[in-house]
Amino acid sequence: MHRNFKDELIYQWKTGGMHIKLIGINIIIFLFINILLVIGQLSVPRGTENSFMDIINTFFSLNGSLKGVLRQPWGLITSIFSHYGFFHLAFNMVFLYFMGKIFLTYFSGKRMLYTYILGGIAGGLLQIFAYSVFPVFEGVSSYIVGASGGLNAIFMAAAFYRPHEIIYLFGRFKIKLIALALIFILMDILQMGSGGNVAHFAHIGGAIFGVISIQHLQSKYNIVTLVENTVNRFTQLFKRKSYLKVKKGGRDSNIHSQTDEEYNLRKKQKQEEIDKILEKISKSGYESLTAKEKQILFDKSQE
Repeated sequence: MHRNFKDELIYQWKTGGMHIKLIGINIIIFLFINILLVIGQLSVPRGTENSFMDIINTFFSLNGSLKGVLRQPWGLITSIFSHYGFFHLAFNMVFLYFMGKIFLTYFSGKRMLYTYILGGIAGGLLQIFAYSVFPVFEGVSSYIVGASGGLNAIFMAAAFYRPHEIIYLFGRFKIKLIALALIFILMDILQMGSGGNVAHFAHIGGAIFGVISIQHLQSKYNIVTLVENTVNRFTQLFKRKSYLKVKKGGRDSNIHSQTDEEYNLRKKQKQEEIDKILEKISKSGYESLTAKEKQILFDKSQE
C-alpha cells in the first residue's frame, strides 16, 4: 500500500519505536528554533541579532554556569532536544536511529525515554561542573545544546548490557558493540582538554549514566527503575482508581487480592513470552520473528 508523505509520517509515529518518536521530537524542535531565528533576523536591526539569540538560548539551551542553571533549570531538559545546526542534528539522529534499534531489542521504549532524559541531564551537569572547575574553558561559550549526552547513555547501556553483540559498520566492517563504545569513550577522553565548543564532558556524563543504568536491573533500586517508580507514584496522585467490585445482591465482596493475583499471573506469562522472543532474536535475528511476535515486541516497547 502506497502512502503519501503525511500518511507515512503518521504511520511511522504510531508504529515506530521510541527512537522514532525521539527523532521526530528533535526534528520538530530544530525546525521551530530555526524558524524563530529567521523571524528574528528579519525583525531586528542588523547588528542586534545576538540579543534575539540570547532569547533562544534562554529557552532552548542549558546555561553552563552554576548560577545560570539555577535561574533556568528547564534547560536541563529542553537542551537535550535542541540543535541549532543541521549537521549536528543529522549526525545525532542517524546515531539515535541505529543505536535506538539495538537498545529496543533488549529494553522497553519507556526505559529508553528515561535513559535518554536522565543521561542528558547527567551529561549537562558534568559539563557545568567542568566549566566551573577547569581554566581551559574560560572564554568558551557556556551554552550547551544537543542530544549527545542522552544518546551516549542509550549507547553505553546497550553496549555494556550486550558487550558481545556484533554490528557491521557501513554494512561491511564487523565489530563488537562494546569495542565501538570504548572507542567513542576514548575519543571523548582524549579531547576533553581541547577547550573547544564540543561538550565532551556531557558525552562522558551521559556514558557514565548509561553504564550505571544497567546495574542491578532486577532491583527496585536500579536508578532508572527508581526514577520511573517515583514518577509513577507522583502521577498516581492525580488519578482516581477503584480496585473494588461489588456483587449483585448487596453482599460485601472485596476482590482486591484476587485482582492482584490475576494481574501478577498475566504479567509473569507476558514476561515469559517476551523472554522467548528475545531468545529467538539472539539465536536467529529479528527477521526470524513472525508478525505476531514483532507486534508483541512493539507493544512491549510502548509500555
